[in-house]
Amino acid sequence: MMKFAIRFFTVAAFGIALIAAPLLTPVHAAGDDNPAPPASSPKKDKKGKRSSLEQDRFSAGYRAAYTTIYDRHDYASAIEQLKALGHDEMAAVANLIGYSYRKLGDYKVSQIWYERALKADPTHVKTWQYYGLWQVEQGNRDQAQYHLSRIAALAGANSEEYRSLAAALEKPPGTGLVY
Repeated sequence: MMKFAIRFFTVAAFGIALIAAPLLTPVHAAGDDNPAPPASSPKKDKKGKRSSLEQDRFSAGYRAAYTTIYDRHDYASAIEQLKALGHDEMAAVANLIGYSYRKLGDYKVSQIWYERALKADPTHVKTWQYYGLWQVEQGNRDQAQYHLSRIAALAGANSEEYRSLAAALEKPPGTGLVY
């Protein structure tokens, strides 16, 4: 009887865990247009564990920079905030720095940051999108088309990143783009 009770409770606990797992697992969209911080978290200790305090600080700083960019459009301040995080080697962070420099009109520095982001993570869809928009703004339509093909391979032609860059490419050259 005792073995039956143990098995019953084990199966019941396992069933509850299976049902609850989807409810507790966070879901994030591709790229970093989501205010949630990037999945890869900063700094691990000697045992490979992350400091939850460090992760919390990083997450709060990332969200603050995101708000500074997308809500306040204060790109210079956002660059300072992102660099202060100390994790500009992360694709999501480097991409937002590149985006901010592009919005400030500093295309050369923006390009450096986009390339840095892609070096850190060649599958970072949001960087392919933003760098593709950079290419369109610079008149490099063939390069932008290449970026579009990378997005299609990584996220599909129905993704927001693909649709955004495709729409920019549909506009005639010289059209004033605002992104």
